[in-house]
Amino acid sequence: MIRLLLAFLLIFHTSFAEENNASVESTPTDVVADTAGSQAPSGPQIVQLAYSSVPHRVVNGEIFSVTIKSLSTDPNYQDISFNFEKGYHIILIDDKTTQTKEGNYFIDTFYFQVTGSNASLPDVVATASDDSENAYPVPTRLSGQRLNVITLNPRADFSNIVAEDFNLLTHKITSYDKNNNIVLFTATATRSDLSRMKMQNVEKQGIESIDNSFMSPKITYYAIIKKGVESFDFTYFNLKNQEFEKISIPIIIDDDSVVTQSDLSPKDQQLTGLKLTVAIIFLIVMFALIMWKKKYKLLIILILPIGYIVSIMKPSELMCVKQGSNVYLLPLNNGTIFYKTVTEEKLEIEGESGEFKKVKLSTDKIGWIKNADACSN
Repeated sequence: MIRLLLAFLLIFHTSFAEENNASVESTPTDVVADTAGSQAPSGPQIVQLAYSSVPHRVVNGEIFSVTIKSLSTDPNYQDISFNFEKGYHIILIDDKTTQTKEGNYFIDTFYFQVTGSNASLPDVVATASDDSENAYPVPTRLSGQRLNVITLNPRADFSNIVAEDFNLLTHKITSYDKNNNIVLFTATATRSDLSRMKMQNVEKQGIESIDNSFMSPKITYYAIIKKGVESFDFTYFNLKNQEFEKISIPIIIDDDSVVTQSDLSPKDQQLTGLKLTVAIIFLIVMFALIMWKKKYKLLIILILPIGYIVSIMKPSELMCVKQGSNVYLLPLNNGTIFYKTVTEEKLEIEGESGEFKKVKLSTDKIGWIKNADACSN
């Protein structure tokens, strides 16, 4: 009897489990797939995409080009637009393509910058349109490729610049204060992000202006260095030669202290004193000769040296500067501010450039103040 009862319970349990499993398996599991399928556009992909050129390796920080070729299977194909999705440690520099045609293929070139050692290109999503400017419903996707990125192991004087080439245009070294000099230079490069420039061994530095057009950028950079340093040296990585190249600027102090973008020469007291001495000696000698020869009519020629002496000995013009005025390192609207006036001050004017006046501070430092910051009375 017990055996019959156990057999009955076993049969009942097995039947219940099968019924329960059948119930679970019949529960719909493709709702999401159906929803996605109902939202997905239908129609043909009329554009075929492929990479035409991808660099075999890139240096971390490098700006490089990628070319993509496309082919249309529809004769009404007129134009194609590109979108970029995903990607890792990569920046699209310019989404405006440079397009050429090779046979039936269109070749589009894009520029990217790699920003990390583990980088991959983004997916390329291309959408075509016909001659009536109607977009085809199904875009074409080209998966991004993994990049072979080389991470540099630079020296301490590396400027953080990676470029096809780097060229100094102008440079100027002037006295900043009794302990420091200021190095100012303008440079251009090719295929480079000059906004990354930063010297490792310089405490105070900055970018005064930059035209970061990536193919031919231009930069104005300054650094304040200790007096006694004989040259300002730094390196950049040359993509063409695949090696670090050294830039060396000899520290030769100009006999001035004015710094402008067009004329970096301020008034020098020793040179001014020498000119004044020569002018006075010339005046005395000429006056003595005229009086000795009794050629009194020639006294008129002494007007020029007298006028020159008066102009040199004329007291420097003062500028009343409002409290809280910014004092700039260079005469640039977006320039570096290194001092702010605590009170209303009268400062000696040493020169001018555009809307700026060059002034001498009480600390003997030279700076630039906007004309708009002059006292109103």
